[in-house]
Amino acid sequence: MAKAWLAGLTALALAGAASAQTNPNFIAGAPDWSAAKAHIDKAHKIAGADWNAAADYFCTPGVPPNRITDPAIAPTKLFDNVWALADSGTTVYAIVTPDGIILIDASYPQQTDTLLLPQMAQAGLDPAKVIEILVTHGHQDHYGGATYFQQKYGTKVAVSRIDWDVMANNKPVAGISAPKRDIEIEDGKAFTAGGITFTPVLVPGHTPGSLAFIFPVQDNGKPHMAALYGSAPLRADRLRPEGLVQEIGSWKKFAAVAKRMKVDVELQNHPLFDNMPAKLQALATRQSGQPNPFVVGAASYARFTETVRECLRSQIARKGGPIPN
Repeated sequence: MAKAWLAGLTALALAGAASAQTNPNFIAGAPDWSAAKAHIDKAHKIAGADWNAAADYFCTPGVPPNRITDPAIAPTKLFDNVWALADSGTTVYAIVTPDGIILIDASYPQQTDTLLLPQMAQAGLDPAKVIEILVTHGHQDHYGGATYFQQKYGTKVAVSRIDWDVMANNKPVAGISAPKRDIEIEDGKAFTAGGITFTPVLVPGHTPGSLAFIFPVQDNGKPHMAALYGSAPLRADRLRPEGLVQEIGSWKKFAAVAKRMKVDVELQNHPLFDNMPAKLQALATRQSGQPNPFVVGAASYARFTETVRECLRSQIARKGGPIPN
């Protein structure tokens, strides 16, 4: 046990040194390895079997972020009117309503023709019926395809005010610029699109205007409440201590809203840490009466958010920063 603990600390130290060499924003401090281990252990205890992958991902330095080369997923119907599209690292959700289709995110600009549109066709989703795109945050891998829909079909694009500014300052990718400013989403101000009420939560961290969305779904007619946290820190070890503190505050704020709204469905735009491939496989072979693997329950969802926070605290301890509650 002692050898495993020492090996773990050595790995953390080496990873921290590598990060310091490659990341100009890294702040060298006095690492508190004992506190780091305590938070890692607590994260795994909270996570249990449900969220062990999340604990591994967020507590471990050097884990890979999403990439444009991530393997595509099979277009999959998760709920009565919700589809998962795109790839295993950056997923797009299509919500079918009587008024049209709502997308949450729109993937990379380079993948509109090669991935997103073909998958929509495979799922029987008409791109001309996309009435609105909700963008979780202002990075091209999330709003990239929105420009196409806005220009070709007049699709409305909704982003937080802050991240509209972020997007406006981004350089075009593959000759494609950000969509033109359209709808501004306000923190905590519920809005209706396609007859579905979405509750947005501003969760700054990954970008200053990142959003989480909470919205109702149905599984074989049974109602559930889904949440998609759009600001997951995919390389938490590379954040400055103050950035990690902000991330913890955002997760804490979001967790309170999710608890109040009884969220029991977990979705991610970067499903790198929630066993999504296994859930998709389980859904593909699901028999009548079997549970939906994306319905995790309110108590489990609360443990998911606390697992992430504990891991972020461990990352702060590695950097010698003050650890918030």
